[in-house]
Amino acid sequence: MDDNSHPWETLKKWFPDLEENTWQELQAYIDLLREWNSKINLVSRKDTDRLEIKHLAHCLTITKFLRLMPKARLLDVGTGGGLPGIPLAICYPQAKFTLMDSIGKKVMVVEDMVKQLNLQNAEVKRGRVEELPSKKSYDFIIGRAVTALPTFFSWVQNKIAKGSKNSPANGILYLKGGDYSAELESSGLHPAKIWNLDELLPEAELGEKFLIHFKI
Repeated sequence: MDDNSHPWETLKKWFPDLEENTWQELQAYIDLLREWNSKINLVSRKDTDRLEIKHLAHCLTITKFLRLMPKARLLDVGTGGGLPGIPLAICYPQAKFTLMDSIGKKVMVVEDMVKQLNLQNAEVKRGRVEELPSKKSYDFIIGRAVTALPTFFSWVQNKIAKGSKNSPANGILYLKGGDYSAELESSGLHPAKIWNLDELLPEAELGEKFLIHFKI
């Protein structure tokens, strides 16, 4: 990272296409996340001072690839502290986001943050994605290190609406750390695209982080 004392200036260099009002909302979100994380463990406490770089930058890498049509529907599974769903809802006000988690206290926190941020395009649900009614469908289902890739795929594959109006085509967007090849080989899954986020943003020192897209 090139400037440890001013993470927001650094982020603005890395993501120059985001507008100033978007940055203000993202900063308000990180302030809330930091405040809540001191009371309820949403992200690792050792990351508290580096939320902007360690967590927000990681999630914002998606904005370099994702182009959404108005009223696109996205589901963030295992949202935890609202990552990546809340930053993406801020960046894509034209789309509709559902943030889902099975842990009640996390859902309560995310509901509070969505309310305080006045995010009109985000709703919060408590529950497990595999229990959602089959008639519920989304353009994209996103997850960030929720579970093993084959398990995640099996939970969500029948809840995605086919379509190619958005870019990339509708499907799963999964943020995965570490080596994913063994999981893919054993499951027979074939991603449409894999982005190496550390190569995309080496200054962030994300380590082995990938964005994996499955087209349905």
